[in-house]
Amino acid sequence: MSSSRSDSRTDIDSAQKDAVTSSDPLRPSDHIDGDGAAITQPRLGFVGWLRWGWRQLTSMRTAIILLLVLAIAAIPGSIFPQRMADPNGVTQWETDNPDLFPVLDAMGMFDVYLSPWFSAIYLLLFISLVGCVIPRIKHHIKALQARPPRTPARLARLEDHREVVRPSAGEDADAEASRSIDVAQKQLKALGYRVERYDTATKSGRTYSVSAERGYWRETGNLIFHLALVGVLITVGVGGSFAYTGQRVVVEGQTFVNTLLDYESMNRGRFVGDDALSPYSMTLDSFDVTYQEYGSAASGQAGDFSANVTVRENGETREDAVRVNHPLDIAGDKIYLLGNGYAPTITVRNADDEVVYSNSVPFLPQDNALTSLGVIKVTDGMPEQLGIAAFLYPSAVKLESGAYASAHGDLLAPLLTLRIYEGDLGIDDGTPRSVYVLDTEELTPIVGDESGAPSIELQPGETAELPDGRGSVTFEDESPVGATDFTQSVKRFASLQVHHDASAVWVLVFALLALAGLMLALFIPRRRMWVKASVAEGSNGSDAKSAVRLEYAGLARGEDPTLGAAVHDLAAGHARLLDSSSSETTRK
Repeated sequence: MSSSRSDSRTDIDSAQKDAVTSSDPLRPSDHIDGDGAAITQPRLGFVGWLRWGWRQLTSMRTAIILLLVLAIAAIPGSIFPQRMADPNGVTQWETDNPDLFPVLDAMGMFDVYLSPWFSAIYLLLFISLVGCVIPRIKHHIKALQARPPRTPARLARLEDHREVVRPSAGEDADAEASRSIDVAQKQLKALGYRVERYDTATKSGRTYSVSAERGYWRETGNLIFHLALVGVLITVGVGGSFAYTGQRVVVEGQTFVNTLLDYESMNRGRFVGDDALSPYSMTLDSFDVTYQEYGSAASGQAGDFSANVTVRENGETREDAVRVNHPLDIAGDKIYLLGNGYAPTITVRNADDEVVYSNSVPFLPQDNALTSLGVIKVTDGMPEQLGIAAFLYPSAVKLESGAYASAHGDLLAPLLTLRIYEGDLGIDDGTPRSVYVLDTEELTPIVGDESGAPSIELQPGETAELPDGRGSVTFEDESPVGATDFTQSVKRFASLQVHHDASAVWVLVFALLALAGLMLALFIPRRRMWVKASVAEGSNGSDAKSAVRLEYAGLARGEDPTLGAAVHDLAAGHARLLDSSSSETTRK
């Protein structure tokens, strides 16, 4: 019983489904509403999956996502110091964060742009752009060779449509309609459209029309933009392998020679050999700085910097200058001015009055008034190694607390204060140490700090004795003979960066191409226009052969808020041309 009931119920359900299917005109006759049958999909196979993956990778959506991911991946390069640009900063970061450093270093946070994951994103973006652009180029070339599409049979269905009925100027309205399309064809050509004439015969008579299309530069600009991005990727990737960047601090009177040994830090591409540097030398003759006058609203602010140098290249000597935002070009290298400051000349003598140290030491500026911090390390000639932490105040003023500060960046009243330590500086064990940092944990203070002896205070030309007959320290005065002030008593230094990158010009070219392509893609509308003419049928109760019906229509390929106005202008301009043509025909 139960089986017969279920069978009858199944038959009823099937009959109901057939009735619904047959009564619904939107469903095909073989349409199946879910009857529990499994849907069988074809198996892709290995080649099919490869084809599917390639299509996903070379889609424009994937390219945009990869471009965004690349921008996000570059963020750590601006957060953490990079070995190729700031090796001392990486060393300092490791010292400050000994537990976290190995984890981040394994992730490549200190070599972001050379890391495997960044390179993988870079290569995937390159492949995606190439695979996306090449098929579009083929399609665009075919579109450029194709004729504009035929005129639609019912232009009135388009949203931007105009219709005008004009009286025929002559007896033959059919000839007038053909002449109207001739005028429209010339008009559209003058407006930059590609045109194609389409005339058809209908039951009610002949219909004349012209189809026009323009805006191909929009897609051309889009392709130029993406090709330019590919060019930038190639140029940056390949050009970076032949580029190098080095830093050097040069004190007035010193000479810098363009060799690897003379750089303080150097970052070079993988294809830059030891003999790739051009032979030249450069001497820093003087460093000029102009300051706002003392007591003015902008007192102490620097107005201009100029590192005056003498360049020797290929046996020739010339004088030039390096200024902010005005790099110096030498043998394909660009010399940039990164920073500047004072380099006091310090001389240390031992108990036998022998000079054990004498050098112009670059001091690092700490504020806008050029209060500067410097480190002097005396490794030989003394009973124990000496470490000196010094502050230079170019225009020293004493505060109520007893501390010193600088009121101006110029040398109006220079003062040097010294704290001196002795002990093992940690240099002899081979551990790299920054020349700008003095680790005092293992040192014993003998002057200043917790030594019980006050800090040494010196003006240019003064000498102070070290405690317990250890010797003396002198702040040398570099002023020329006969000078009455301190304005030239301390040497200055310039921090220079030497950058060589032959691909920079090509990067600029591709960047400008990308900008030009983007402008074309954004501001050139892609649109189609049609003008159709036919003999009006009994319009206004007049003779069937007495008037011409003109239709104007436009269709945009994408967003085009000006399309309606363009159709209106086309109709108005066509009317003026027809009136002018009719006037000339009448005069003849």
